[in-house]
Amino acid sequence: MNFLDPIGWAILFLAGACLLAVLEVFIPSGGVISFFAAVGVIASLVVAYRRDMTTGLAFTTIALVAVPATIAAAFKILPHTPMGKAFLGELPSADEVDPEDNRRNLVGRTGVAKSLMLPSGSVLIDGQLIDAVSRGLPIEPGTPVVVVEVRGNRVMVRPAEGDEARHIAAEHGQVLEQPLEDFGLEDFEEPLT
Repeated sequence: MNFLDPIGWAILFLAGACLLAVLEVFIPSGGVISFFAAVGVIASLVVAYRRDMTTGLAFTTIALVAVPATIAAAFKILPHTPMGKAFLGELPSADEVDPEDNRRNLVGRTGVAKSLMLPSGSVLIDGQLIDAVSRGLPIEPGTPVVVVEVRGNRVMVRPAEGDEARHIAAEHGQVLEQPLEDFGLEDFEEPLT
Protein backbone atom coordinates (compact mmCIF):
# COMPACT_ATOMS: atom_id res chain seq x y z
CA MET A 1 0.00 0.00 0.00
CA ASN A 2 1.36 3.35 -1.03
CA PHE A 3 1.01 6.05 1.67
CA LEU A 4 -0.21 8.55 -0.88
CA ASP A 5 -3.24 6.53 -1.86
CA PRO A 6 -6.68 7.95 -0.83
CA ILE A 7 -6.59 6.48 2.73
CA GLY A 8 -3.15 8.02 3.37
CA TRP A 9 -4.37 11.43 2.19
CA ALA A 10 -7.55 11.14 4.27
CA ILE A 11 -5.49 10.30 7.38
CA LEU A 12 -3.13 13.20 6.64
CA PHE A 13 -5.97 15.71 6.17
CA LEU A 14 -7.77 14.53 9.32
CA ALA A 15 -4.58 14.67 11.43
CA GLY A 16 -3.87 18.16 10.09
CA ALA A 17 -7.42 19.25 10.91
CA CYS A 18 -7.06 17.97 14.49
CA LEU A 19 -3.73 19.78 14.82
CA LEU A 20 -5.27 23.01 13.54
CA ALA A 21 -8.19 22.64 15.97
CA VAL A 22 -5.70 22.33 18.85
CA LEU A 23 -3.81 25.38 17.57
CA GLU A 24 -7.05 27.37 17.57
CA VAL A 25 -7.39 26.63 21.29
CA PHE A 26 -3.85 27.80 22.03
CA ILE A 27 -3.61 30.63 19.49
CA PRO A 28 -6.78 32.73 19.25
CA SER A 29 -7.12 33.68 15.61
CA GLY A 30 -10.71 34.82 15.40
CA GLY A 31 -11.74 31.62 13.66
CA VAL A 32 -9.21 31.63 10.80
CA ILE A 33 -7.44 28.50 12.04
CA SER A 34 -10.83 26.88 12.75
CA PHE A 35 -11.85 27.53 9.15
CA PHE A 36 -8.77 25.71 7.88
CA ALA A 37 -9.41 22.87 10.35
CA ALA A 38 -12.94 22.51 8.95
CA VAL A 39 -11.55 22.51 5.41
CA GLY A 40 -9.14 19.74 6.47
CA VAL A 41 -11.97 17.61 7.84
CA ILE A 42 -14.05 18.13 4.71
CA ALA A 43 -11.05 17.30 2.48
CA SER A 44 -10.44 14.13 4.49
CA LEU A 45 -14.06 13.04 4.07
CA VAL A 46 -14.13 13.86 0.35
CA VAL A 47 -10.99 11.83 -0.30
CA ALA A 48 -12.28 8.95 1.83
CA TYR A 49 -15.67 8.87 0.06
CA ARG A 50 -13.99 8.98 -3.36
CA ARG A 51 -12.25 5.72 -2.52
CA ASP A 52 -15.45 3.90 -1.51
CA MET A 53 -18.56 4.26 0.68
CA THR A 54 -17.27 2.07 3.55
CA THR A 55 -14.06 4.06 3.90
CA GLY A 56 -16.05 7.30 3.76
CA LEU A 57 -18.42 6.17 6.54
CA ALA A 58 -15.47 4.98 8.63
CA PHE A 59 -13.74 8.36 8.29
CA THR A 60 -16.98 10.19 9.08
CA THR A 61 -17.23 8.22 12.34
CA ILE A 62 -13.56 8.78 13.12
CA ALA A 63 -13.89 12.54 12.43
CA LEU A 64 -16.99 12.80 14.64
CA VAL A 65 -15.04 11.27 17.53
CA ALA A 66 -11.47 12.46 16.92
CA VAL A 67 -12.02 16.19 16.42
CA PRO A 68 -14.13 16.83 19.57
CA ALA A 69 -11.89 14.52 21.64
CA THR A 70 -8.81 16.40 20.46
CA ILE A 71 -10.37 19.78 21.26
CA ALA A 72 -11.50 18.55 24.72
CA ALA A 73 -7.98 17.26 25.44
CA ALA A 74 -6.53 20.63 24.38
CA PHE A 75 -8.87 22.49 26.72
CA LYS A 76 -7.93 20.14 29.55
CA ILE A 77 -4.21 20.66 28.93
CA LEU A 78 -4.34 24.44 28.17
CA PRO A 79 -4.60 25.76 31.76
CA HIS A 80 -1.47 23.81 32.79
CA THR A 81 0.82 25.17 30.04
CA PRO A 82 2.87 28.35 30.43
CA MET A 83 0.90 30.01 27.61
CA GLY A 84 -2.39 28.95 29.20
CA LYS A 85 -1.31 30.35 32.56
CA ALA A 86 -0.41 33.63 30.85
CA PHE A 87 -3.85 33.82 29.17
CA LEU A 88 -5.99 32.58 32.04
CA GLY A 89 -4.00 33.69 35.06
CA GLU A 90 -3.69 31.60 38.20
CA LEU A 91 -6.07 28.67 38.50
CA PRO A 92 -8.67 29.04 41.27
CA SER A 93 -8.39 26.78 44.30
CA ALA A 94 -10.87 24.00 44.98
CA ASP A 95 -12.54 26.11 47.70
CA GLU A 96 -13.16 28.95 45.25
CA VAL A 97 -14.66 26.64 42.64
CA ASP A 98 -16.70 24.52 45.06
CA PRO A 99 -20.29 24.66 43.82
CA GLU A 100 -21.66 23.94 47.30
CA ASP A 101 -22.47 27.37 48.68
CA ASN A 102 -22.26 28.00 52.41
CA ARG A 103 -25.71 29.61 52.22
CA ARG A 104 -27.28 26.16 52.66
CA ASN A 105 -26.01 26.22 56.25
CA LEU A 106 -28.14 29.30 56.97
CA VAL A 107 -31.46 27.41 57.22
CA GLY A 108 -32.72 27.77 60.80
CA ARG A 109 -30.32 30.60 61.63
CA THR A 110 -31.64 33.84 63.06
CA GLY A 111 -30.85 37.43 62.28
CA VAL A 112 -32.20 40.96 62.10
CA ALA A 113 -33.62 42.78 59.08
CA LYS A 114 -31.40 45.75 58.28
CA SER A 115 -33.57 47.27 55.55
CA LEU A 116 -37.25 47.39 54.69
CA MET A 117 -38.03 44.09 52.98
CA LEU A 118 -40.72 44.51 50.30
CA PRO A 119 -40.12 41.51 49.77
CA SER A 120 -36.33 41.71 49.32
CA GLY A 121 -33.79 43.46 51.46
CA SER A 122 -30.74 42.85 53.60
CA VAL A 123 -30.50 40.80 56.77
CA LEU A 124 -27.69 40.64 59.33
CA ILE A 125 -26.93 37.00 60.23
CA ASP A 126 -23.87 36.08 62.30
CA GLY A 127 -22.32 39.49 61.62
CA GLN A 128 -22.66 39.08 57.84
CA LEU A 129 -24.98 41.19 55.68
CA ILE A 130 -26.96 38.91 53.34
CA ASP A 131 -29.49 39.71 50.63
CA ALA A 132 -32.74 37.94 51.50
CA VAL A 133 -36.38 37.71 50.46
CA SER A 134 -39.32 37.64 52.87
CA ARG A 135 -42.11 35.13 52.51
CA GLY A 136 -44.75 37.49 51.17
CA LEU A 137 -44.90 39.80 54.19
CA PRO A 138 -43.17 43.16 54.40
CA ILE A 139 -40.59 43.16 57.20
CA GLU A 140 -39.57 46.38 58.95
CA PRO A 141 -35.91 47.16 59.68
CA GLY A 142 -34.83 45.85 63.10
CA THR A 143 -37.33 42.96 63.05
CA PRO A 144 -35.89 39.61 64.15
CA VAL A 145 -36.05 37.06 61.30
CA VAL A 146 -35.48 33.32 60.82
CA VAL A 147 -34.05 31.76 57.65
CA VAL A 148 -36.57 29.19 56.44
CA GLU A 149 -35.25 28.17 53.03
CA VAL A 150 -32.35 28.60 50.62
CA ARG A 151 -33.02 28.12 46.91
CA GLY A 152 -29.98 28.61 44.74
CA ASN A 153 -28.85 32.13 45.51
CA ARG A 154 -32.09 33.20 47.21
CA VAL A 155 -32.32 33.22 51.02
CA MET A 156 -35.94 33.15 52.25
CA VAL A 157 -36.75 34.57 55.71
CA ARG A 158 -39.83 35.02 57.88
CA PRO A 159 -40.40 37.31 60.87
CA ALA A 160 -39.68 35.65 64.20
CA GLU A 161 -42.61 35.29 66.58
CA GLY A 162 -43.13 35.50 70.35
CA ASP A 163 -40.33 34.13 72.55
CA GLU A 164 -38.28 33.40 69.47
CA ALA A 165 -38.31 37.12 68.56
CA ARG A 166 -37.32 38.18 72.10
CA HIS A 167 -34.47 35.67 72.15
CA ILE A 168 -33.19 36.88 68.77
CA ALA A 169 -33.46 40.53 69.81
CA ALA A 170 -31.40 39.82 72.94
CA GLU A 171 -28.91 37.82 70.94
CA HIS A 172 -28.39 40.66 68.46
CA GLY A 173 -28.18 43.41 71.05
CA GLN A 174 -31.60 44.93 70.51
CA VAL A 175 -32.34 45.52 74.18
CA LEU A 176 -35.06 48.10 73.57
CA GLU A 177 -37.12 45.55 71.62
CA GLN A 178 -37.51 43.28 74.68
CA PRO A 179 -40.40 43.49 77.17
CA LEU A 180 -39.65 44.72 80.72
CA GLU A 181 -40.48 41.31 82.25
CA ASP A 182 -37.37 39.85 80.59
CA PHE A 183 -35.18 42.17 82.68
CA GLY A 184 -36.63 41.06 86.01
CA LEU A 185 -37.79 44.54 86.97
CA GLU A 186 -40.66 44.85 89.39
CA ASP A 187 -43.82 46.76 88.67
CA PHE A 188 -43.43 50.57 88.96
CA GLU A 189 -46.99 51.15 90.13
CA GLU A 190 -46.19 50.61 93.84
CA PRO A 191 -45.37 53.83 95.61
CA LEU A 192 -41.93 54.25 97.05
CA THR A 193 -41.98 53.98 100.82
